[in-house]
Order: sequence, then structure tokens, then C-alpha cells
Amino acid sequence: MSDHQQESFWTKYVFSQDHKWIGIQYGVTALFFMLFGFILMIVMRYQMVHAGTISPDTYNSFGAMHGTIMVFLGIVPVIVGAYGNYLVPLQIGAPDMAFPKLNMASYWCYFLGGVTMLTGFALPGGAANSGWTSYPPLANIATTGQTVWLLGMIFLITSSLLGSVNIIVTIVQLRVKGLTWMRLPFFVWAQLVTSFLLVLAFPPLEAAGVFQLMDRLAGTSFFMPSGLVVGGVVHDSTGGGSPLLWQHLFWFLAHPEVYVLILPAMGIIAEVIANNIRKPLWGYSLMVKSVIFLGFMSFIVWAHHMFLTGMGQGMSNFFAITTMIISVPSVILLTCFILSLWGGSIRYNTPMLFALSFIPMFGIGGLTGLPLGLPLSDIPLHDTYYVIGHFHYVVAPGTIFAIFAGIYFWFPKITGKPLNEILGRVHFIFSFIFMNLFFMPMFFQGIAGMSRRLADGGQSYAHTQGVVHYNDFMMYASWGLAVAQIPFIINIIMTLMKKRDENPDPNPWQATTLEWTAAPSPPASPRIALSRHFRNFGCGQVCTILWRRAGLRGGGSHVSC
Repeated sequence: MSDHQQESFWTKYVFSQDHKWIGIQYGVTALFFMLFGFILMIVMRYQMVHAGTISPDTYNSFGAMHGTIMVFLGIVPVIVGAYGNYLVPLQIGAPDMAFPKLNMASYWCYFLGGVTMLTGFALPGGAANSGWTSYPPLANIATTGQTVWLLGMIFLITSSLLGSVNIIVTIVQLRVKGLTWMRLPFFVWAQLVTSFLLVLAFPPLEAAGVFQLMDRLAGTSFFMPSGLVVGGVVHDSTGGGSPLLWQHLFWFLAHPEVYVLILPAMGIIAEVIANNIRKPLWGYSLMVKSVIFLGFMSFIVWAHHMFLTGMGQGMSNFFAITTMIISVPSVILLTCFILSLWGGSIRYNTPMLFALSFIPMFGIGGLTGLPLGLPLSDIPLHDTYYVIGHFHYVVAPGTIFAIFAGIYFWFPKITGKPLNEILGRVHFIFSFIFMNLFFMPMFFQGIAGMSRRLADGGQSYAHTQGVVHYNDFMMYASWGLAVAQIPFIINIIMTLMKKRDENPDPNPWQATTLEWTAAPSPPASPRIALSRHFRNFGCGQVCTILWRRAGLRGGGSHVSC
């Protein structure tokens, strides 16, 4: 009897140490969290048209939890936890992650963090209502839901740190013989840089979270200023703290967090495009250098979120210049994608449609961010719906479209069964239409000066009357976007219920990376079986794989080890 047949249900599926199953756990859990976050958004859009549907406090809670869920419980766990766990070992020929038990602990820390946060809805006063940024002093005096939000965030940060260290060690130490750095799939490079961002940027926020918990529970005042007046009464706090300290610690994480969202997405897009143009990516080595430079620069631009805090002209100029510089590697990456399409024999399948749409959508998100990086233009645009539009173009039709591209591309690898192409195209077409109809009007509202986080959608402000009607339009667009996801859900369920072919095509895309060429579809389980498979996959075979890399002259010719 094999080893995996002796495993119990709990050790095989619940407390599994197999990187593939942990990746699936991350993906399924995160998608359910994202569905909940999406529902919160639908209710908020309805409230902005029909003010009074929910109370302003409830609206604030929904807004704070929507942002938190979509970023920290949804996109990051999918793009790093699910894709990173499942694909990185397969793409580098490793039998598993370097630390399987640590990998399991990472998932359960994430799960406990998410559940802890959501318990806030059942507490008196509701869930956290100080925004997804948790700015003090408001966050320090908020309801009990803010406390469980902070506890959940500490669990989530711990999960990310454990998972990131695991990915870094796995890539550095467990690559199959012959797989040198410049032969790595671009997806692996993206995951490596992303993991370094998480390891370096998350500890300051975890420390800040602990400090804010102490402010709330232990009477300290790391972020509580002296003489704070609440409801006409001086708040009973020690005082002497600085709310701006929290902002610095938060944004030191939160701006690299943007690239935590987008770099793995670019890695997915690179794999899908390279496969469907059937030739090497243009400028592979340039792309690798760009993503490394982008990761470095992401740490010295955080204060462009704080231009209105009164920083000096010299510091404002520094962060404005670095913000402009960081746009250069992003432009290089998009340019390489576009140039790769030139002369390619393009297959317009569902993953490719999502990948192609990523390029202009992320382009819109990036270009609209440039005015926010300059103090002169940021002052009137700060905290308006322009910021919301910019950010959502990056993470919604940007990162989420990359996630969909990856699901359609690697689903046959995970299950051995391809998704329905017709339903996939319907899903893409309507998602593309309604996402643009939903987010584009936000730019017009923001330029008109409409502030974010208004429970009545700006109806009570005279200067917004010319653009407040867009709320109705966006409410209907959000409903259309929700309906557009039904074909995707039906596609997933139908495909999973469908009986697998007796002789399924192990590589329906004719892909050339190791997860397709050196492992069955679905991959062998548990990791012991796959380990034996990769041991038989020698250096010479690695060197003759058709790597889609510009650095490998001949695009698949033999390279001596």
C-alpha cells in the first residue's frame, strides 16, 4: 500500500502538507472571502443611491471590511498563497515547498485571521469601521470590532511572513539541476520578488498592529495625541503619541502591497501570453531586471500617500521624483508584453483574452496614478473618488483579470479537465464591459471633488450635484458585473462534475514550462510520488525544454549544463 493511501482524511485534506492541496485550500478559501467582499460592495453601492438603507456606521463597517477582505483576505492569498504554493514547486522541479509544516501553518494562520476579522460583524457596534487603513485616533476609540480586526491582521501578517520565507527558500534551494536563474519562468521571478516585499514590508505593520492593540487594551498611547476631544469631552488617554507614525508604518507596507498584488499578476500574464503567441517573450532579461528594480523602488515611495500631512517641500519633491521613477519599470514590462505580441501566432482562447485585456486596463490604472504622485495635483484629488477609480483599475480589471486568466490556464493542470471555452468567453466579455462601466465614472466624480466614504453618496453636497447621478449608473453596472460572474461559477461546477476522460490530454495548451512537461495532469499526489518523478527528470532534459526566454538563444535549443 502506498504512503498516501495510509493517510487519514484529516492529514490528507484538512491538515495537508502537500503544496498542491494547500494551494487549493488557499484559492477556494480566498474566493469565498472575495465573494463576501463583493456582496458588501453591492450593498454599499445600493446605499449610495438609496440613502438610509443601512446606517452610516454600518456603511463605514462595510467599507472598511470590503477593502480589507478584497486585499488581505482575497487577492493576496489567491495570487501568492494559491498560485505560489501550487505552481512554484512544479515550475522549478521541486518535490514540495522547502518547509511543508510551515506551509500548513501559514494557511491556518490565514484562515484563523479571516474568521477572526469576520466575527466583528457579530459584536456589539459591528465590525471594524475605521477604514481598511485603520487610521488613529479614530481606530483607537472605535468599537470592539476594531480590536478583532487588529487581531485578525496580526494572524494574516504572520501567515504572509511564513509563506514568503517558504517561497524564497524553495526557489533558492530546490531548483532542479540545470535550472539556472535566467532560465526561471518569469512567474517564478515575480513570486520571488513579491515574497521579498512581504518579508521586508510586513514586520513594521505587524509591530504597528501590536502597538495599536496596546493603545486600545492596555492604555498606552503610541498613536494617541494629547488633548483629543471626542464628543465635546477631552478623551481619557495618556497622550503624547503620533497618529502620523501609524500612517508611516502602514504605508511602508501598503505601497509595496500594491506590487504584491500586481507582480504575481504580471507573472501569470507573462506565462499565458508566452504560451499563446508560441514564441519567446521579448526582452526576458530586461523584464527580470525591471521587476527587481520595481521591488526595490517600492520601498521609497510610500509617503506620496501623505502629501497632505504637512511634510516639507524637500521630502515632497523626493517622494514625487521616486514615484515618477517607479513608473518606468512598469512601463517596460507592459512594453515587453506588447512587443512580444508582434509577429506571434496568437491563439485567442479565454486565458489569452483575459491576459490581453490586462495590458490596457493596468495601463489605465497606472497612468491615472501619476497625478497622485505629484503634490500639486494630489492636493485636489486626494481622498476623492479619483483615487478609488485609480486603485480599482489596478486591482480589479488588472489583478483580478490576471487571476481569471490563471484559473482558465491552469485549471486543466489542477483537475485534468479543461473549462468550457464558450462559457469562458461569455464570462470575459461581460466582465470586461461592466468593469469599465463601473469604474470609469469614478474618475469624473473624483475630478469634480466628490469625496470617498460618503454614506449618502455625496447627495448632501452642492459641489457634487453635477456628478452624483453617476451613482445610479454604477449601481446598475455593479449588478451587471455580479451577473457576469454567473457563467464562471457555472463553468467551474459543470467542469468539476464532469467525468474525466480516460486518456486526458496532459498538456492541452502545448506549454513548455516544467509544470506541464515534467508532471502529469493533475500532478501526482502526495509529494512523495512527484519527488520520484522529478528525480528521474535530469539536467539534460531541463536544458532541452522549450523555455520561452529571450536569454536562451534559439528558444529551446540544447544548452549545455
